[in-house]
Amino acid sequence: MKVVIIGGVAGGASCAARLRRLSEEAEIVLFERGENISYANCGLPYYLGGVIQEESALTVASPALLKTRFRIDVRVRSEVVAIDRDAHTVTVRTPEGEYRERYDKLVLTPGASPKTFGLSGEGVFTLRDIHDTLTIDRYLKETGAKEVLVAGGGFIGVEMAENLTHRGLKVTLAEFAPQIMPPFDPELALLLSDALKTGGVNVRTDTGVKAIEKQGDALTVTFTDGSKAQTGAVVLALGVAPETALAKAAGLQIAENGGIAVDERMCTSDPDIFAAGDAVSVLGANGKETLVPLAGPANRQGRSVAQNLLGGSETNGKRVLGASVVRAFGTVGACVGQNEKQLKRDGTAYHKIYTFPLSHAGYYPGGTSIAMKLLYDEKGSILGAQAVGSEYVEKQIDVIAAVMKLGGTVHDLAELELCYAPPFNSAKSPVNMLGFVAENELSGLCPMMAPDELTKDTFLLDVRNPQELLTVGEFPNAVNIPLDVLRERLGELPKDRPIAVACMVGLRGYIAARILRRHGFDAVDLSGGYRAYALLKRAGLVTR
Repeated sequence: MKVVIIGGVAGGASCAARLRRLSEEAEIVLFERGENISYANCGLPYYLGGVIQEESALTVASPALLKTRFRIDVRVRSEVVAIDRDAHTVTVRTPEGEYRERYDKLVLTPGASPKTFGLSGEGVFTLRDIHDTLTIDRYLKETGAKEVLVAGGGFIGVEMAENLTHRGLKVTLAEFAPQIMPPFDPELALLLSDALKTGGVNVRTDTGVKAIEKQGDALTVTFTDGSKAQTGAVVLALGVAPETALAKAAGLQIAENGGIAVDERMCTSDPDIFAAGDAVSVLGANGKETLVPLAGPANRQGRSVAQNLLGGSETNGKRVLGASVVRAFGTVGACVGQNEKQLKRDGTAYHKIYTFPLSHAGYYPGGTSIAMKLLYDEKGSILGAQAVGSEYVEKQIDVIAAVMKLGGTVHDLAELELCYAPPFNSAKSPVNMLGFVAENELSGLCPMMAPDELTKDTFLLDVRNPQELLTVGEFPNAVNIPLDVLRERLGELPKDRPIAVACMVGLRGYIAARILRRHGFDAVDLSGGYRAYALLKRAGLVTR
């Protein structure tokens, strides 16, 4: 069997290496239009920031390694420009000319290209490969630029803003949407924005880039709000679009979202052509077709394709939960599954809770708070989770992602047995606590109310100590009765209306709600307490 793979990096290179491990007989030809077959594209911002200092460290597997160790016919600077499905051939363009190559099975891993929305010119860059990285690095050195504008507040935008700041540049990050980091809900994204600002980045939301004009040694940027600014260089991090031109020209089916349509085996509408990586349409956490341009899924898809080329039926690659993590100056944000914005848009019924656990046992020095949000349905199925903090953040989301992948529920979160020692975790881990809270809510033991569900008419009982109200902040129009004297003052509370009980993060509110409910009051716990309320208030999500 002769297998031709179009495109390297995550999907193509992983497919080629796996295929060779499965078959010594297969003839494998890998075409790459650039010079690098397998490189760490997720590490490119960190090279520009000086964290990764050697260019060679960005190369995961060289063409020479793939040729000698895996006997893969690697052809760089070779762009496939056409597919003849009937003849089972591809047309390859090289600096020396064009030729045709036959295949028995074809694998498409063209990736995705950066969106520019028509913005271009000298000093304006996108970041896709090592060549882009070296070009930006050289430009900054040669021009002596002191300021850089990063357009776009997604993963690449945030990472570029952090690393260019580490490089000693003055950085402005401009995001057209009301928040940075769209996979997160506004209140959690706000914490990442805070981290960027603390690190020295000028963050501008609700501000897109309309035009860029070269004027002398500087670039003049016109924003969508009409304002202007001068900068030394612009990095466009405006998202990516799947590269499907080759697939379209070959008559392969394209999904409504613009990605290459594949079945569960990652096979296209042609039984002899498979596809993987950023260009394919996958099933998201909601079971609907979507695009998820992430390295982890691309690697797994390439591995699955190799298996299925040989007659296998591996279906791991099609469903993607989108587990992701980003860092901004020591603050880490991680998420998986759907966020609340998506659930609302889809009309999906859901429950949500907030917790603020410490990263490890409270009595062990150095614990830091993690802001966590869990979304789940009436049956306890986990719909999504988000967390932001400075330590062990991704660990929590990794555990939740694993439970989701295996079809688990909030009850499984409560029952998980996880590693515990004081420097690393609490005996009741943050993930366990999410499960406990969700179970209490679903069982009716302790109904919950989110801070953005408060109205002016809600009777709000604050059970914190008076000193906390003075030092931390207080709820507007709330009645303050400390938890430890609550039983003695029950007569001050109404029984003819619901009572929302709040504390700092939710634990004392839960205890107070249980006391009140046992005494005949209609009490609910305010999820996340004052911490969640203040966060949602800042994000403009609370009206009270």
